[in-house]
Amino acid sequence: MLARLNNIFRGFGTLLFPPYCYACERSLAAGESLICTYCRIRLPYTDIPHLEPDAVLKHRFSGEINLKYALAYLYFKRSGRVQRLLHALKYQGVQEIGLLLGQWYGETLSENGFQAAFDYILPVPLHAAKRRQRGYNQSETFAQGLGQALQVPVASQVLTRQVNTSSQTHKTRAERWQNVAHVFQVSQPAYMQDQRVLLVDDVLTTGATLEAGALALVKAGCREVSIGVIAAA
Repeated sequence: MLARLNNIFRGFGTLLFPPYCYACERSLAAGESLICTYCRIRLPYTDIPHLEPDAVLKHRFSGEINLKYALAYLYFKRSGRVQRLLHALKYQGVQEIGLLLGQWYGETLSENGFQAAFDYILPVPLHAAKRRQRGYNQSETFAQGLGQALQVPVASQVLTRQVNTSSQTHKTRAERWQNVAHVFQVSQPAYMQDQRVLLVDDVLTTGATLEAGALALVKAGCREVSIGVIAAA
């Protein structure tokens, strides 16, 4: 009886507040979820699995670390579909967007030969205080979607952020590097010995945060470190 009442109330809620696409804000059609088919087709995909990664993203990094792969699902464009999706993911509590994009990208990677490329997927961690404030880590939801599609375990507790750094948004390239230097620590280095790790985040700009995390993983004994993001600016 209770389940039936819940279904009725859910139906009324859908009539009053119909689900909409977080990329274009139009109403979703039957069978669509979070992102409409029109927007999914028109998302700015990077097509990076078909290209040599060195030529696309690795130039963002300083050269202190030899990344195996540098992968991005989408291009980030201001005021576009991707920015709206990421805003909903990070600031509106719509964690399901990260999971969905991770699943879609994981399927793409699997179809392009990456299904056995990684032993673990690690999200770039938030500081404990910021995670409590937000309630979740948006990079972890993306990692979970990737892990489901690639059938690779997600290790969310291995890499930790020891310093609650300030926002990177308005910082110069040099300030971003200084802001995240030495903030990451591998809490369980034994798990990382000789492992192939994919470190994931939501957006790649200068690469400062990802490189700081990757360096910590290499020092902990990882055999290979790759990075993957939802979008590259």
